[in-house]
Amino acid sequence: MIIDFHTHVFPDKIAAKTIDILEHNCNGKAFTDGTVNGLLENMERGGVDLSVALPVVTKPSQFDSINHFALELNQRFADKKRRIISFGGIHPLCEDIKSKMKFLKDNGFIGVKIHPDYQGEFIDHEGYIEILSAAKDFDMVVVTHAGVDDGYKGQPVKCPPELSEKVIKKVGHDKFVLAHYGAHAEWEEVLSRLAGLNVYFDTAFTFHEINKDLFIKILNKHGADKILFATDCPWRDMKTDITTFLSYGLEKSVYDKIFYQNALKLLKIGE
Repeated sequence: MIIDFHTHVFPDKIAAKTIDILEHNCNGKAFTDGTVNGLLENMERGGVDLSVALPVVTKPSQFDSINHFALELNQRFADKKRRIISFGGIHPLCEDIKSKMKFLKDNGFIGVKIHPDYQGEFIDHEGYIEILSAAKDFDMVVVTHAGVDDGYKGQPVKCPPELSEKVIKKVGHDKFVLAHYGAHAEWEEVLSRLAGLNVYFDTAFTFHEINKDLFIKILNKHGADKILFATDCPWRDMKTDITTFLSYGLEKSVYDKIFYQNALKLLKIGE
């Protein structure tokens, strides 16, 4: 079984425009068209059984519309064999964060996605602390973009390892996920500051850039129990990343944890 813990999809009517804008901003090329069907086709080619879709609320006024689409996605793929589970999205400047987190919990969302760079605040902002605290109270997962975002190169990194370490120690939420293997393009500092702390790393947008030896050093220090396979599709191709990861030649028990067992625990599937 393979679970991709970090993917993105957009409503059909805005997918093409959204992908065009994001490709221009990050000077990159998407591997799908950004639609749900595009994600399903990539899953089929890669042999991925389940994908977690992570919406980003870039301004507080988007809370209702983005989470409505996410809820429709969850309803559409409930009990499907090759399915998608969408998290909710929330912004640190939303009013009454705790009530919004409760709304998401009550509507069946397992977790939320935050993105400090797109949302314009550093990860230690009081709004993010409130989101994490509410997630802890409601037993929800929080996934954050961490490290350099290619669309914001040259600007201060909003979720660097130093601030992530501060937030982890302040909130102590054991379902907090730092995307991009702790911090995209800042992996030496991930090794020194974050590896071994009570936090998950996902592998999204990592395998084509990280040095294999450094990946394994972080893995050995952090532990396979706290790492989640992820690609960041449509920005990476699932089959390609799976092939690269398998080429590392790790123990089957390690692959099983990272490919699906850790994700099943966070998603509460099979309990």
